[in-house]
Amino acid sequence: MSKTNWSEALKPLLKKYKGKTHPLQSKNLYQSVVMVILSAQDSDKHINEIAPKLFKAFPDMRSLSKADAEALFPFVSSVRNFGNKTKWLIELAQTVKEDKKIPLTMEELIELPGIGRKSANVIMREAGVKAVGVIVDLHVVRVAPRLGIASGTSPITIEKEIMAKIPQKDWGEIGMAISFLGRETCRPTNPKHDECVVNKSCEYYKSLQ
Repeated sequence: MSKTNWSEALKPLLKKYKGKTHPLQSKNLYQSVVMVILSAQDSDKHINEIAPKLFKAFPDMRSLSKADAEALFPFVSSVRNFGNKTKWLIELAQTVKEDKKIPLTMEELIELPGIGRKSANVIMREAGVKAVGVIVDLHVVRVAPRLGIASGTSPITIEKEIMAKIPQKDWGEIGMAISFLGRETCRPTNPKHDECVVNKSCEYYKSLQ
């Protein structure tokens, strides 16, 4: 792996995407938590489509905490792994009880059912709290090794490698920026190298020259 100064190299990427809202179209913290859990192994687009009816029926944590699986199934049955996700959501709502009690620290969030580090990082970014990690979704797992900033396929390892090479003030944005790059430019096949704002630093692009 090269000795690239990634803090400098990724500045154009941060500039392009900093502050861009997450593709999940949540309107508040409660919705963000629910949608992040539902989106695991499913598409953001699909979760955005089913969300309005779900939130009309269950507008807040309190109403969700009083629901049972039978009540939730009609709204989420098209979601991948909906059985487990339904169980997690009800258990989470019964634990948290009210929107204002949704925790915003990594330690407390990952204690909740259905929330791992990636989900917690997304929720914290949406809430505007200081990042203690980097969002590593499927796009980041694919794109970060391509760029050369990380290696392997483990989200935890990739997150640690990015955190070691990027200043903490940028942790909250860099994961999402790499994710947007993967969604829009650095596609799995036929990546748009000419449109890429970080092609000068990209190991994959260099290997093609």
